[in-house]
Amino acid sequence: MTRKLYRGDDRILGGVCSGLAEYLDFDPVLVRLGYAALTLFTAFCGLIFYVVAWIVIPERPIR
Repeated sequence: MTRKLYRGDDRILGGVCSGLAEYLDFDPVLVRLGYAALTLFTAFCGLIFYVVAWIVIPERPIR
């Protein structure tokens, strides 16, 4: 069985970080902290990544 990446249900803004955490089997808080660090240390280039990921990663289908 293959895993698919979807935006998470435990969303704060768009569900990108929680979807990545679910896919990678990490704690969503750790993924959000990593994203925040990436954004701060790359002169806010993380914002571009987040918006692109929000557009590209599909929502989870209704079960």
